Amino acid sequence: MTEPSPTRTPAELFDLSGKVALVTGGSRGIGRAIVLGYAAAGADVVIASRKLAACEELAREVESLGRRALPLACHVGHWDDLDTLVDRSYGEFGKVDVLVNNAGMSPLAPSSAETSEELFDKVVGVNFKGPFRLSSLVAERMVTGDGGSVISISSTGSLRPSPNFGPYAGSKAALNAINIAFAQEFAPKVRFNVIAPGGFYTDISKDWAIPGEDVPALLLRRYGYPHEIVTAALYFASDASSYTTGSLLRVDGLGVV
Repeated sequence: MTEPSPTRTPAELFDLSGKVALVTGGSRGIGRAIVLGYAAAGADVVIASRKLAACEELAREVESLGRRALPLACHVGHWDDLDTLVDRSYGEFGKVDVLVNNAGMSPLAPSSAETSEELFDKVVGVNFKGPFRLSSLVAERMVTGDGGSVISISSTGSLRPSPNFGPYAGSKAALNAINIAFAQEFAPKVRFNVIAPGGFYTDISKDWAIPGEDVPALLLRRYGYPHEIVTAALYFASDASSYTTGSLLRVDGLGVV
């Protein structure tokens, strides 16, 4: 194995030119910010979410940056959808260098005893079963090619769970765990890392995360903006993190532990 060049500039280390990134849940919020950040860094992007129209709209923005984009409808909780997603991504671009497991759901439960089986299965299916399957499919292809990077968007809820989010916290904790297992299984050609965001200002959180309001529970006294997670996603996607795998990075304004 050759030693990475020690003379590359920071701009060169974070450059994604010639790379292909697949981002689930990529049409809005954190996923949308990552898609645009990767495109600005030079990557072509597969944008996947349940709503094709939203993916197509974002694809046009990516193309305006001079990059190629493939918008695809996909429900990550359905394994047949994931097989199709991978086949179409490789059919269009011939490879995937970066996979971002960003799609997720975080519904409130009235109590643990009142959590329905349907709700439990849906949360686990989207937050853990889907990323497990998609990571497996893509990493197998990465191993036979030039390698790659798989990034899973978890949550600080997996580290500090609260009762009303039991299934959500458990599914994200499972995602953290499988990241370490995959890092071992697909080493050394494929790196696996996790980003654990705290609260962010997105359309999903608009009822409780209001820009400008003081948040005493956080050291930075506010929630995050989607663009503030892009640097972490760029780090794990690029050669800047060439010696980092099996790790978890919190991006949360440091909430009280």
